[in-house]
Order: sequence, then C-alpha cells, then structure tokens
Amino acid sequence: MSATPLPPAEPVRLEQLVEYAPGAIVSRTLSKSAAGTLTVFAFDAGQELSEHSAPFDADVLVLDGEVQLTIGGQPVRATVGHTVRMPADVPHAVLAVSRFKMLLIMIRG
Repeated sequence: MSATPLPPAEPVRLEQLVEYAPGAIVSRTLSKSAAGTLTVFAFDAGQELSEHSAPFDADVLVLDGEVQLTIGGQPVRATVGHTVRMPADVPHAVLAVSRFKMLLIMIRG
C-alpha cells in the first residue's frame, strides 16, 4: 500500500479524497512512515471491519455519516465531527450504520 501524499500548503477537504462504492470499503493512504499512518476511508452502509487489535493507539475522526465502533466489547456510536480513540492492544471493530467516511490516524510510539 503506497501513500498518496497531500499537496503541500493547500487546503483539502478530507471527505472528498475518497468516494463511496456500492457494497464496498474504499481507502486512500495519505501518509505512511515509521511514525504511523493517515488513511481516509469510505464505507458503504452495512460494511464492516471485523474485530481486530493493533499494537498502537488509533484515532477515528468521522468525516461523514454514522459509525458504530465496538471497543473492548463496548459499542460506541459516532457521527460527523466526533473523534474516538481506540487504545493499543484492545480489540475493536467497525460497522457503518449509514454510509460513512473517516480519517484513521495511527501513531506508533
């Protein structure tokens, strides 16, 4: 997975960087380095990522729509403008309640 960097010194609407696709999850990696990754996702309604964990914290910034995250067995609903932290080594899952877009920020450290 290679990164598609953002143009320097130019404002960008993150939710416009990926388009919805019927029955799919679409992603675009904006930055990938030893320090972490920035990835924008578009989930069609009902699409999901099954439970998994990561060895570092991950932050979800909801750009459009509504998502249900399950973090350590606890459901967490989030909509546009919400940010949710998924702690390192805690199982989490993602379910698109409606079509939704997010910026996933993963920082190793």
